[in-house]
Amino acid sequence: MQSSVPIWTWQVWQNKPLLTCSLLKQPHGFFTRHFYPDSPEVLVEALVATPTASIPVYRVKQVHSGDVMCPSEIVSAIDSELPLLENGQKSPFPLAFPLAFPLADGIVSDRAQQSVWACSADCTPALIEDVVTGQVAAVHAGWRGTAQKILPIAIARLQAQGSQLTDLRVALGPAIAGCVYQVGVDVASEIGLTVVNLPLAPEALMETLLAQKNSPLLPDNQPGRVRLDVRRINQMQLEQMGLDQAQIAIAPHCTYQDPDNFFSYRRSRGKKVQWSGIVSG
Repeated sequence: MQSSVPIWTWQVWQNKPLLTCSLLKQPHGFFTRHFYPDSPEVLVEALVATPTASIPVYRVKQVHSGDVMCPSEIVSAIDSELPLLENGQKSPFPLAFPLAFPLADGIVSDRAQQSVWACSADCTPALIEDVVTGQVAAVHAGWRGTAQKILPIAIARLQAQGSQLTDLRVALGPAIAGCVYQVGVDVASEIGLTVVNLPLAPEALMETLLAQKNSPLLPDNQPGRVRLDVRRINQMQLEQMGLDQAQIAIAPHCTYQDPDNFFSYRRSRGKKVQWSGIVSG
């Protein structure tokens, strides 16, 4: 594919800022802290001009897993939890406010005109689009999910539904930057092994990763600690799957260093999130 630098653009909805990426053509947005506590059921209005009733919203309860679901699986999981009425029928509980969302960290669309969502507050929000089929995915990729290769898992599900790798575009949204994300060598080793296919001891693995071009690691003055760029690890996983560098965009925004626009769990320990969503075509 022809290489071009993706453009990240600030948009405004209801006088509040959100980000879009030129790599993605489907309606999408990486929302900021200014939209808190609005839910995806409200925020989808920023992405589409049609009434929200025609664009169903799908989200999950994120648990730092490698699990990916499609909307039909989410509906089935919610339906199985709905209480029975006296006549034996399921309660008509609205999908937007179920008793409990199913546990997962990624959603892959399975038909047109579905909005899928992920939330984050330092972890990587990833929006994926198939430019040919119109399929999309929203993924929450923290270090634990990245260690389980959740983005390759989501892409494998898209492929199972007919996507070709060359038709995919991936935007990795605002997340904590590697220069300020200090982790232990044990964490760095667990995630680093996903891109270094060698049975190396932690010290040797750190040296191997640090020596790589555009390394996902930065040294740290504290013994037993390093700085980890989780978005770079995700990028490497995708490239090792066969995606071209031009198919992947990384937002030039750090949640930890930009308190005006983003929540950061590491900065404040507050359990507040910003949402990211995309609509299938």
